[in-house]
Amino acid sequence: MIPKPIPLRNEELFKLAMRHRSAAANPVADSYERLEFFGDSVLGLVIAQYLYEHHPTWDQGMLSKAKSSVVQEAPLAEVAKRLGLDEFIEVSASEEATGGRNRPSILADVLEAIIGSVYLESGLEVARWFVLEQLHPYLMRISGGDVSPNDYKSKLQEVAQSFWRQSPAYRVVRESGVAHEKRFHVQVIFENEPIGEGQGRSKKEAEQDAARDALGVIERFKRARAEAQPPFSQ
Repeated sequence: MIPKPIPLRNEELFKLAMRHRSAAANPVADSYERLEFFGDSVLGLVIAQYLYEHHPTWDQGMLSKAKSSVVQEAPLAEVAKRLGLDEFIEVSASEEATGGRNRPSILADVLEAIIGSVYLESGLEVARWFVLEQLHPYLMRISGGDVSPNDYKSKLQEVAQSFWRQSPAYRVVRESGVAHEKRFHVQVIFENEPIGEGQGRSKKEAEQDAARDALGVIERFKRARAEAQPPFSQ
């Protein structure tokens, strides 16, 4: 049964959108990859048009940053999880054993495949309504001008310069997956020591994920140091 918030009636199309290549007899014809490719373009168009129409004073740079912050892996995976799509994803036994059903990259992919499916069945207007309805919280978050709420690299850069007067470095430590589902694994480095790790569908996403991890490490360190200090006494 197709989850109610999804305006899709074709059960076979829904099943195709949920099938990872690892569970497909024919990865081209029987997996979500082609639908995901198509849905990614529909998603980009809908968000770009929304931002263009609702923020007439934003220049190209602002529009580009805002779009990137909305259509990246993390928000899409959150929406897919909220819709309960993880319960319908079809993966191989080996993918299941490694947590593939809850992997952010796969969750983001199936949401894009659903968007492509909705467009194919009902056209652009229904697809537009679905995209804007599901991504509304993220669009509202950037409406105040914070066009890069998930720009952890910039936040880490500010913290690093403030406390240590130096910039972090990023290095790709591993690439995995087939060409269409390439995963980049990145470490963020301070003084030749890794303090954060991340992964993503692109180097940019992996670096953001690593920066987010590093910020968490720094915050935990600062909190532990503050708790360890004796209380002030007269």
